[in-house]
Amino acid sequence: MLWAAAGDPNPVLPHTSEIIVGLVAFLLLLFVIRKFVTPRFEKIYEERTEKIEGGLQRAEAAQAEANRLLEQYQTQLAEAKTEAARIRDDARADAEGIRNDVLAQAREESERIIAAGRDALAAERATLVRELRAEIGTLSVELASRIIGESLADEARRAGTVERFLSDLESAEQESPNGGAATAGAR
Repeated sequence: MLWAAAGDPNPVLPHTSEIIVGLVAFLLLLFVIRKFVTPRFEKIYEERTEKIEGGLQRAEAAQAEANRLLEQYQTQLAEAKTEAARIRDDARADAEGIRNDVLAQAREESERIIAAGRDALAAERATLVRELRAEIGTLSVELASRIIGESLADEARRAGTVERFLSDLESAEQESPNGGAATAGAR
């Protein structure tokens, strides 16, 4: 029914010449796309695939290098910690040695000071004993002179009497167990 009117062109179907020109243009476009565009797309696709795979390989290589550097860093860190512990232990040992040396020097110095003090004390004691002997001698000669009633001014006699008296006192102190307390209590 649509085909019934032969003279009228059909609005739905194009002319035969348009179909042929369209078909030739389509085949020509298909040829150009297959000959030039498709290989170019394939080449770009392969390049992009290679870049991505190369990037992945580079990333894997970089990751392996980073892991290697991390292990190296951890090894160096462990060595540094070990070295630091060794240095710390050496420093403690050195400090202990220095402390012991200082303590020994301090002990020696205190012993030297104590010995010097004892020597000074002994010298002072000896000086005091000499002065006291002289004064005791003078007082005892004076006392004896008053008791006896004669003058003991003669220097030779006085020296002998005083020395004899002091020697008797010292021997009496050495013989008694309490020192001079026994002789003082007896008088």
